Amino acid sequence: MTSDSICVPQTSVATDAAMSISASQRLTEDGFAIVAPVISPVECREIEEALAQKPLDSAGSRNLMDSDWCAALETRIRTSSALDGLLNGSVAVQCTYFDKSPAVNWLVPLHQDLSIPVRARVDCASLKVWSIKEGGCFVQAPTDVLERMVAVRLHLDDNGPDNGPLRVVPGSHRLGRLPSEAQATMRAELGEVECYAQRGGVVLMKPLLLHASSKATGPGSRRVLHYLYGPAALPFGLEWAHAV
Repeated sequence: MTSDSICVPQTSVATDAAMSISASQRLTEDGFAIVAPVISPVECREIEEALAQKPLDSAGSRNLMDSDWCAALETRIRTSSALDGLLNGSVAVQCTYFDKSPAVNWLVPLHQDLSIPVRARVDCASLKVWSIKEGGCFVQAPTDVLERMVAVRLHLDDNGPDNGPLRVVPGSHRLGRLPSEAQATMRAELGEVECYAQRGGVVLMKPLLLHASSKATGPGSRRVLHYLYGPAALPFGLEWAHAV
């Protein structure tokens, strides 16, 4: 979960207070949306207790969907009035935990999220770039599948400019898959936004959205549960590794 240093351009800031249109509309137009807290501080503490009982890599884990508390939390998020049915018709297929702190710090270069967790490898010429991560099978998904997916990033800490926040390139999700040599150009043309969130709040993001993050510079932690949602059925005989 670490990467080499990158050049960070001038950025603007997005917070839930700045949201004047619906999360669904912002997600469609810009590829991301920031939602005010969907769970309470008490619920955040309960999640922290559950995470403390599961052995994790120092920076986090991709394998949380098999935990009962994680599936129950997914239901709580899905039915939140703040998301207004946005996840209806989708299934939760992965939950990744990130714990960025001064002790375990990293940055992520500009990229799109292309890989999805599947049950097993399928012999199909249309499917490219297979990999194994933490014992799970992943493949780069067809573009039409990625366009139907959304990530829900639940923050367990207040997240501001010194926590290595998510940085996104608004509207870049509408450009399809972008070769690496075109990504920096699109960031320069479209600009970049830092996404700040409150404890218990959510950042919604389309996987094809260009995004990055810097190292944290402050003393606090940036703990995030990154739920990934997709269509119930997949093409080419693929099956989700988990689906809730």
